[in-house]
Amino acid sequence: MTSTWRASIYLFDTDDLRDNGTITKAHAVLTTSSGTTLNGYGRARRAPHDRDVPEIGEELAAARALRDLADRLMRATSDDISELEHADVQILR
Repeated sequence: MTSTWRASIYLFDTDDLRDNGTITKAHAVLTTSSGTTLNGYGRARRAPHDRDVPEIGEELAAARALRDLADRLMRATSDDISELEHADVQILR
């Protein structure tokens, strides 16, 4: 059996009014072959004195969103196994 899952990362910038900098936000979306969707979120902040290299902020925000997504997928998997086993399950990393 072969399955295809789709992952998309959406990036956008906002102004950080408190620190007078830029925040890059990332929203990672995973859609499984059965149509289940999981979301992960990440952000990166560029301080005013940092060099303006947008790709670095995008990379960091995307990495954080993917890490959040992976953690959520691990929790969902653990919950699914717990439901099948009728007992608490911890998945080792």
